Amino acid sequence: MKEQQKGMNLSKAIILLVLSIAIIVIGLKFVKASTTITLLTGGAVTATIAVLWGTKWDDIQKTLFDNVRLMGIGIFITMAIGLIVGSWILSGTIPTIIYYGMQLIAPSIFLFIACLLCSIMSLATGTSWGTIGTLGIALIGVSQGLGIPMQYTAGAIIVGAMFGDKLSPLSDTTIMAPAMSGTDIVSHIKHMLYTTLPGYVISLILYLILGVQFSGSVSSETSNLILQTLANNFNLNPLTLLPPIIVIALIVKKMPSIPVYAVGVLAGCICACIFQGANLSDMATVLTSGFSSDTSVEIVDTMLARGGLNGTLSTVSIMLCAAVFGAPLKASGVLHILVDALERSTKSWKTIMAGSYIANTIFLLITTSYYVCFTVIGPIFQPIYERYGIPKKNLSRMLEDTSTALCWIVPWGMSGIYASGVFGVPVMDYALYAPMTWLGVIFAFIYIATGHCIGKIEPQKSESEQVSV
Repeated sequence: MKEQQKGMNLSKAIILLVLSIAIIVIGLKFVKASTTITLLTGGAVTATIAVLWGTKWDDIQKTLFDNVRLMGIGIFITMAIGLIVGSWILSGTIPTIIYYGMQLIAPSIFLFIACLLCSIMSLATGTSWGTIGTLGIALIGVSQGLGIPMQYTAGAIIVGAMFGDKLSPLSDTTIMAPAMSGTDIVSHIKHMLYTTLPGYVISLILYLILGVQFSGSVSSETSNLILQTLANNFNLNPLTLLPPIIVIALIVKKMPSIPVYAVGVLAGCICACIFQGANLSDMATVLTSGFSSDTSVEIVDTMLARGGLNGTLSTVSIMLCAAVFGAPLKASGVLHILVDALERSTKSWKTIMAGSYIANTIFLLITTSYYVCFTVIGPIFQPIYERYGIPKKNLSRMLEDTSTALCWIVPWGMSGIYASGVFGVPVMDYALYAPMTWLGVIFAFIYIATGHCIGKIEPQKSESEQVSV
């Protein structure tokens, strides 16, 4: 393929890929290095080897800048969420939600309810990031008040948010995946139900099971202390709920994300001034460094110590380092070489489908962005699926099952970085409690092995076969 670099071959591509994955595993698991340093190390090593093997540095640099450009919107949204969290705590918005949420939702069904609420919002708005950045933030606060581990709540929120992101006709991924695969959106959504619904139901059952242990987890004394402290330190006026209501309404109307979040920050600051008596200095401090309080009640101070622009910088740095990590692998044409080898070595539609899942997962690990996966993997595999007679709704489903879903549990994936930054929970801590993110791939391989839920396979005839007929 044209993307393959001169001097690069299959054995070298495999070496580069295995080496990059090994650096990640060793760095994070054994050396216990930070994600940023591990990604930078992986990028530096693979870039050096790729250049020695013939890849031009200019190509790697161009790919790096392209990766950063594609991450731009995610970086700005992450920074905006930091501002929103700070302003909404200062305004009393999040404390009000925590206060009433603790009284209205029983701990035993909180995870189940949280997942359902996020599902409804994401289906209505078509955005998982928007759901997490608004409703998700409030639910995390409520879970802390109820004594529910944050990794449980993060998993439930992500499953709910992702459910709508995969199935809502308003979602950019739901629109983009069939467009890049050559199928229609209705067929795409219907076909995704086979891999999405089983994982979603299993997730809901898990949350009911996990919830049993929290039937009486928060003593009335602790609960009352939290509620009393919030009431003493904030004006818990229902009007403080206006900022998230305004933001959700604008999201439903499909307004651009960054202006919507800017309105959310402004609304939060106005409420902070009106209801909490905050001045411009208070606002500037919270927007920069996050909210901090000294209520003499540690659990409340810890619960509210969130937000601010500075708190998002570590998340942004991981995104930029992920761009560095993926650039040499992408620029050297590793994926295209592997796909070429796959097509040359098989004549089975099952191998092609399984290979596409593996290839897209690898490419996600390299690029960290499902948008890049859609625009690259979709066009690469579309003619291959056609030649093997595989219905292209399987290709669009594959893009969602891997890119959209798995991105949430890749520590350096854009969605994983975003969620970890918003919740303050490491990706690998919540991954087990967000089973829908990885169950879709498992069900997909079951369907490939059995031939169920695939559709009719009609391989194209070669030109010689067509002439003989």
